[in-house]
Amino acid sequence: MAGGKLTPRQKMINLMYLVFIAMLALNMSKEVLSAFGLMNEKFESANKASVENNKQLLASIDQKGTDNPTQFGEAKIVSKKISAISKEFFDFVENLKKDATNGIEIDKESGKLPYEAMDKGPHIDETWFAGDNYSAKGTSIVNAINKYVSEMKAAAGSNPKLIPVVKELEQKFNTADVKDREGVKKRYLNYHFEHFPAIASLAKLSAWQNDIQKAEYDSYNNLLGKAALEISSMKNYTALVVLDKNAYFQGEKVTGKVVLGRYDDSTVPTSFNGPGKIENGQAVIDMTAGGVGEQNIKGSFTFMEDNKPVALPFEGKYVVVPRPNSATIAADKMNVVYRGVVNPMTISFAGVSENNVSASAPGLTPAGGKGKYNMSPGNGTEVKINVNAKLPDGKSVTDAKVFRIKNIPNPEGTIGGMAGVVKGQKSRLEASTIGASLPDFDFEVQLNVVQFSMKVTGQPTVVVNGNKLNSQAKAALARTSRGDQVTFSEIKTKLVGSQIELRKTAIVIYEIQ
Repeated sequence: MAGGKLTPRQKMINLMYLVFIAMLALNMSKEVLSAFGLMNEKFESANKASVENNKQLLASIDQKGTDNPTQFGEAKIVSKKISAISKEFFDFVENLKKDATNGIEIDKESGKLPYEAMDKGPHIDETWFAGDNYSAKGTSIVNAINKYVSEMKAAAGSNPKLIPVVKELEQKFNTADVKDREGVKKRYLNYHFEHFPAIASLAKLSAWQNDIQKAEYDSYNNLLGKAALEISSMKNYTALVVLDKNAYFQGEKVTGKVVLGRYDDSTVPTSFNGPGKIENGQAVIDMTAGGVGEQNIKGSFTFMEDNKPVALPFEGKYVVVPRPNSATIAADKMNVVYRGVVNPMTISFAGVSENNVSASAPGLTPAGGKGKYNMSPGNGTEVKINVNAKLPDGKSVTDAKVFRIKNIPNPEGTIGGMAGVVKGQKSRLEASTIGASLPDFDFEVQLNVVQFSMKVTGQPTVVVNGNKLNSQAKAALARTSRGDQVTFSEIKTKLVGSQIELRKTAIVIYEIQ
């Protein structure tokens, strides 16, 4: 477009082409918008759970304050103040979230907001701001934030346990002007919300709600202390049946203890009703097992609290089994085995010592410990493990179990070990390694990227062999500008030390800063 003399018509076409490229650069990618949507979903899910958790914690504090006002009365009063302050601001932010979704309808099929279409935020821009200043609504928002922090600080007073909570709120909800990356000072709401996509603003507001819930939760715990909630009343203790074994042969002695969730020499019940006797704050059981099947152990402790007898009933179960005739085979990690990795397994036979148990299957090898094996499955969809056990009376019994064989799940692409949308300078990307990871996989595996495709908007896709940018990819990278996104897709990943190639690896995006 730069060489030779151009006609007025050609100049106009070239100008329109440049405008079109600029418009494309301004459009945020659908993947980023979707990522904001998923982030908002996670925040809202966490907020819903936090609200319920805080209600239960507040109810516990309220009950403690009623039962023992001397010890917990102040905590009850302050907690109720914090609850009211938090709810008022939480509901205020919930109303603000309507601004981010104004005019946007939920998709009828998915039941979710159309994240990829929420790339603009006109309602917030039009109602929160007036020129270079805040509108009346924008001013009210800042005032509400400052009011929340101020009221939380007043509720905390001089209580040293709440000082960390207040300091954290002052940092998270500091409405002072903010300098952007170019050093330009911007007002608080302008910096965080003006000209942002609606979905980004929605996620930000949900994050505010998460901060509110966290401050409320931290306040309750710091006021009372987790230990105080658990041990302040004997009614909260749990009686536990602790048997020496989970299953017994018919006629065999059942031995074990019934103990309180917390017990010591000072925690001695005044009486015990059950199959045993009290020794050092615990009931020692000594009885004969019943018939084959599930059996119950019932009884109760009685102790004094506030000069009144308090009964604490307990109930436990044990199982009486016949002489062993079947094996116990269990995968240490999960109920399937994975191809391409070593699956640790524990194989035993009920009632039989490990040295009298042997197991065999394709890919199964001893791991050195008692009952420990390693399974490295090959082809196929399942593997059968056969077990032989020699009983104390000299007889042998056999059993078998079939395990499903699954492939390793799809990995996700990484740039310098980071997944999703990674931001940084060109030089960092040029020196980075394109990799892959399995963040939710229980096994430690090493992955090696052998090929990937690199796409820069407006440029041809570059296919690279290996895990680092080649000269062609670096040339394409050199033509990018700040804000451009480089997408890495078609990532081919193999297990280190194996020729197994994993299925489709998720893309990773690098945003030039």
